[in-house]
Amino acid sequence: MKAIRLMAYQNMPSYRKPTSFILKESYPLPPYSSVIGMIHAACDFKSYVDMDVSVQGRYYSSTSELCTKYEFGNGTKYESGRHNVKLSAADKDYGMIRGMGNVEVLVDMELLIHIKPKDEAMLETIAQGLSYPNVYLALGRWEDLIRIDSVDIVDIKDTELERRIKLSYDAYIPKIIEQQFDEYEVNFSGTIYKLNKKYVINSKTGMRKWDEQIIARYATRGSQINSGEYMLIDDDNYPVFLA
Repeated sequence: MKAIRLMAYQNMPSYRKPTSFILKESYPLPPYSSVIGMIHAACDFKSYVDMDVSVQGRYYSSTSELCTKYEFGNGTKYESGRHNVKLSAADKDYGMIRGMGNVEVLVDMELLIHIKPKDEAMLETIAQGLSYPNVYLALGRWEDLIRIDSVDIVDIKDTELERRIKLSYDAYIPKIIEQQFDEYEVNFSGTIYKLNKKYVINSKTGMRKWDEQIIARYATRGSQINSGEYMLIDDDNYPVFLA
Protein backbone atom coordinates (compact mmCIF):
# COMPACT_ATOMS: atom_id res chain seq x y z
CA MET A 1 0.00 0.00 0.00
CA LYS A 2 1.03 3.61 -0.47
CA ALA A 3 1.08 6.63 1.82
CA ILE A 4 2.33 10.20 1.84
CA ARG A 5 5.43 10.91 3.88
CA LEU A 6 5.67 14.48 5.13
CA MET A 7 8.85 15.84 6.70
CA ALA A 8 8.54 19.28 8.26
CA TYR A 9 9.96 21.71 10.82
CA GLN A 10 8.54 24.14 13.38
CA ASN A 11 10.48 26.71 15.38
CA MET A 12 8.60 26.88 18.71
CA PRO A 13 5.17 25.22 18.47
CA SER A 14 2.74 24.34 21.22
CA TYR A 15 0.19 21.53 21.00
CA ARG A 16 -1.95 22.39 23.98
CA LYS A 17 -3.35 19.73 26.26
CA PRO A 18 -7.05 20.58 26.69
CA THR A 19 -6.94 19.82 30.44
CA SER A 20 -4.15 22.31 31.25
CA PHE A 21 -5.06 25.84 32.35
CA ILE A 22 -2.62 27.63 34.70
CA LEU A 23 0.35 26.60 32.56
CA LYS A 24 -0.86 25.70 29.10
CA GLU A 25 1.07 22.46 28.72
CA SER A 26 1.91 20.98 25.33
CA TYR A 27 1.65 17.44 24.06
CA PRO A 28 5.13 16.20 23.04
CA LEU A 29 3.83 15.69 19.48
CA PRO A 30 0.82 17.11 17.64
CA PRO A 31 -2.34 15.04 18.22
CA TYR A 32 -3.97 13.26 15.29
CA SER A 33 -6.82 15.78 15.07
CA SER A 34 -4.41 18.71 14.62
CA VAL A 35 -2.49 16.94 11.85
CA ILE A 36 -5.68 15.96 10.02
CA GLY A 37 -7.03 19.49 10.39
CA MET A 38 -3.85 20.94 8.87
CA ILE A 39 -4.16 18.56 5.91
CA HIS A 40 -7.76 19.64 5.32
CA ALA A 41 -6.70 23.31 5.43
CA ALA A 42 -3.85 22.68 2.98
CA CYS A 43 -6.14 20.94 0.50
CA ASP A 44 -9.15 23.24 1.10
CA PHE A 45 -11.39 20.25 1.74
CA LYS A 46 -15.01 21.28 2.40
CA SER A 47 -16.03 17.94 3.92
CA TYR A 48 -14.21 15.35 6.00
CA VAL A 49 -11.79 13.09 4.12
CA ASP A 50 -11.20 9.90 6.10
CA MET A 51 -7.54 9.03 6.65
CA ASP A 52 -5.08 7.36 9.00
CA VAL A 53 -1.91 9.12 10.11
CA SER A 54 1.32 8.20 11.84
CA VAL A 55 2.89 10.97 13.93
CA GLN A 56 6.58 11.05 14.86
CA GLY A 57 8.96 13.87 15.69
CA ARG A 58 11.85 15.10 17.80
CA TYR A 59 12.61 18.41 19.48
CA TYR A 60 15.65 19.95 21.15
CA SER A 61 14.14 21.22 24.39
CA SER A 62 11.04 22.84 25.88
CA THR A 63 10.51 26.22 27.49
CA SER A 64 7.65 28.58 28.27
CA GLU A 65 6.62 31.98 26.99
CA LEU A 66 4.08 34.61 27.91
CA CYS A 67 0.66 34.64 26.33
CA THR A 68 -2.59 36.57 26.68
CA LYS A 69 -5.10 34.73 28.86
CA TYR A 70 -8.86 35.25 28.87
CA GLU A 71 -11.11 34.14 31.71
CA PHE A 72 -14.87 34.44 31.82
CA GLY A 73 -17.74 32.60 33.41
CA ASN A 74 -20.76 31.38 31.53
CA GLY A 75 -23.22 34.25 31.61
CA THR A 76 -21.26 36.38 34.12
CA LYS A 77 -22.63 39.93 34.26
CA TYR A 78 -20.10 42.71 33.73
CA GLU A 79 -18.82 44.40 36.90
CA SER A 80 -16.44 47.34 36.49
CA GLY A 81 -14.43 46.51 39.61
CA ARG A 82 -14.07 42.85 38.68
CA HIS A 83 -13.68 42.69 34.90
CA ASN A 84 -11.37 44.59 32.58
CA VAL A 85 -13.19 43.64 29.35
CA LYS A 86 -16.87 44.28 28.63
CA LEU A 87 -18.68 42.17 26.04
CA SER A 88 -21.92 43.80 24.94
CA ALA A 89 -24.87 41.67 23.87
CA ALA A 90 -28.51 42.37 23.13
CA ASP A 91 -29.74 41.38 26.58
CA LYS A 92 -26.88 42.55 28.85
CA ASP A 93 -23.14 43.21 29.18
CA TYR A 94 -20.93 40.25 30.00
CA GLY A 95 -17.64 40.46 31.88
CA MET A 96 -14.25 38.96 31.00
CA ILE A 97 -10.77 39.21 32.52
CA ARG A 98 -7.78 39.59 30.23
CA GLY A 99 -4.34 38.93 31.72
CA MET A 100 -0.99 37.26 31.27
CA GLY A 101 -0.37 33.51 31.24
CA ASN A 102 2.33 31.03 30.34
CA VAL A 103 2.35 28.49 27.54
CA GLU A 104 4.79 25.60 27.08
CA VAL A 105 6.54 25.54 23.71
CA LEU A 106 8.80 22.94 22.07
CA VAL A 107 12.05 24.15 20.52
CA ASP A 108 13.19 23.06 17.04
CA MET A 109 10.55 20.44 16.30
CA GLU A 110 11.27 18.09 13.41
CA LEU A 111 8.24 16.12 12.24
CA LEU A 112 7.90 12.83 10.37
CA ILE A 113 4.27 12.22 9.42
CA HIS A 114 2.76 9.48 7.26
CA ILE A 115 -0.72 9.98 5.79
CA LYS A 116 -2.81 7.16 4.35
CA PRO A 117 -6.23 8.23 3.04
CA LYS A 118 -8.88 5.52 3.10
CA ASP A 119 -9.44 6.25 -0.61
CA GLU A 120 -6.05 5.76 -2.30
CA ALA A 121 -7.23 7.94 -5.18
CA MET A 122 -6.79 10.93 -2.81
CA LEU A 123 -3.02 10.41 -2.51
CA GLU A 124 -2.08 12.77 -5.33
CA THR A 125 -4.62 15.38 -4.22
CA ILE A 126 -3.26 15.48 -0.66
CA ALA A 127 0.38 15.44 -1.82
CA GLN A 128 -0.36 18.34 -4.16
CA GLY A 129 -2.17 20.24 -1.41
CA LEU A 130 0.73 19.88 1.03
CA SER A 131 3.26 20.87 -1.63
CA TYR A 132 1.26 23.91 -2.77
CA PRO A 133 -1.11 24.76 0.12
CA ASN A 134 -3.97 27.23 -0.20
CA VAL A 135 -2.95 29.03 3.00
CA TYR A 136 0.11 29.47 5.18
CA LEU A 137 0.07 26.23 7.14
CA ALA A 138 0.13 26.14 10.93
CA LEU A 139 0.14 23.17 13.28
CA GLY A 140 -0.80 23.74 16.91
CA ARG A 141 -1.67 27.37 17.51
CA TRP A 142 -2.63 29.72 14.68
CA GLU A 143 0.82 31.34 14.89
CA ASP A 144 2.74 28.04 14.84
CA LEU A 145 3.71 28.11 11.18
CA ILE A 146 5.13 24.92 9.71
CA ARG A 147 7.87 24.61 7.10
CA ILE A 148 7.28 21.75 4.69
CA ASP A 149 10.65 20.16 3.82
CA SER A 150 9.52 17.23 1.68
CA VAL A 151 6.36 15.51 0.49
CA ASP A 152 6.76 12.04 -1.02
CA ILE A 153 4.46 9.18 -1.93
CA VAL A 154 6.06 6.04 -0.52
CA ASP A 155 5.31 2.35 -0.30
CA ILE A 156 4.31 0.99 3.11
CA LYS A 157 4.95 -2.67 3.73
CA ASP A 158 5.28 -5.27 6.47
CA THR A 159 8.77 -6.16 7.60
CA GLU A 160 9.76 -9.49 6.11
CA LEU A 161 12.08 -10.57 8.90
CA GLU A 162 11.94 -10.23 12.64
CA ARG A 163 14.42 -7.61 13.74
CA ARG A 164 14.90 -5.03 16.44
CA ILE A 165 14.13 -1.49 15.34
CA LYS A 166 15.50 1.53 17.18
CA LEU A 167 13.29 4.61 16.90
CA SER A 168 14.98 7.66 15.36
CA TYR A 169 12.04 9.88 16.32
CA ASP A 170 9.65 10.09 19.25
CA ALA A 171 6.40 8.42 18.20
CA TYR A 172 2.78 7.87 19.12
CA ILE A 173 2.21 4.12 19.08
CA PRO A 174 -1.53 3.24 19.18
CA LYS A 175 -2.43 0.66 21.80
CA ILE A 176 -3.94 -1.62 19.16
CA ILE A 177 -0.53 -1.79 17.44
CA GLU A 178 1.47 -2.09 20.66
CA GLN A 179 -0.54 -5.14 21.68
CA GLN A 180 0.74 -6.97 18.61
CA PHE A 181 4.38 -6.70 19.71
CA ASP A 182 5.90 -9.47 21.80
CA GLU A 183 5.84 -8.04 25.33
CA TYR A 184 9.23 -9.60 26.04
CA GLU A 185 10.74 -7.93 22.99
CA VAL A 186 9.55 -4.40 23.67
CA ASN A 187 12.03 -2.12 25.39
CA PHE A 188 10.26 1.19 25.88
CA SER A 189 8.00 2.98 28.27
CA GLY A 190 6.13 6.22 28.01
CA THR A 191 3.05 8.21 28.86
CA ILE A 192 -0.25 6.89 27.52
CA TYR A 193 -2.49 9.55 25.97
CA LYS A 194 -6.09 9.54 24.82
CA LEU A 195 -5.78 11.60 21.64
CA ASN A 196 -8.60 13.14 19.65
CA LYS A 197 -8.83 12.20 16.00
CA LYS A 198 -12.25 12.93 14.50
CA TYR A 199 -15.26 15.01 15.52
CA VAL A 200 -18.86 15.33 14.41
CA ILE A 201 -20.96 18.52 14.50
CA ASN A 202 -24.38 18.50 16.15
CA SER A 203 -26.77 19.70 13.46
CA LYS A 204 -29.00 21.45 16.02
CA THR A 205 -26.48 23.20 18.27
CA GLY A 206 -23.49 23.44 15.94
CA MET A 207 -21.28 22.08 18.74
CA ARG A 208 -18.38 19.74 18.03
CA LYS A 209 -18.22 16.34 19.71
CA TRP A 210 -15.26 14.00 19.48
CA ASP A 211 -16.41 10.89 17.66
CA GLU A 212 -13.10 9.01 17.54
CA GLN A 213 -10.27 8.98 20.06
CA ILE A 214 -7.06 6.95 19.97
CA ILE A 215 -5.28 5.52 23.00
CA ALA A 216 -1.57 5.72 22.20
CA ARG A 217 1.73 5.44 24.03
CA TYR A 218 4.35 8.14 23.57
CA ALA A 219 7.63 6.30 22.90
CA THR A 220 10.82 8.35 22.89
CA ARG A 221 13.56 8.07 20.28
CA GLY A 222 16.09 5.41 21.10
CA SER A 223 13.35 2.99 22.18
CA GLN A 224 13.78 -0.48 20.72
CA ILE A 225 10.97 -2.59 19.33
CA ASN A 226 11.06 -6.10 17.93
CA SER A 227 9.45 -5.59 14.53
CA GLY A 228 8.06 -9.08 14.03
CA GLU A 229 5.57 -9.37 11.17
CA TYR A 230 3.39 -6.53 12.39
CA MET A 231 5.69 -3.56 11.94
CA LEU A 232 5.03 -1.35 8.94
CA ILE A 233 7.98 0.41 7.34
CA ASP A 234 8.35 2.76 4.37
CA ASP A 235 10.86 2.82 1.52
CA ASP A 236 13.60 4.22 3.77
CA ASN A 237 12.87 1.85 6.66
CA TYR A 238 11.13 4.45 8.80
CA PRO A 239 8.58 2.64 11.01
CA VAL A 240 4.93 3.64 10.51
CA PHE A 241 2.29 3.56 13.28
CA LEU A 242 -1.01 4.37 11.55
CA ALA A 243 -4.08 5.34 13.56
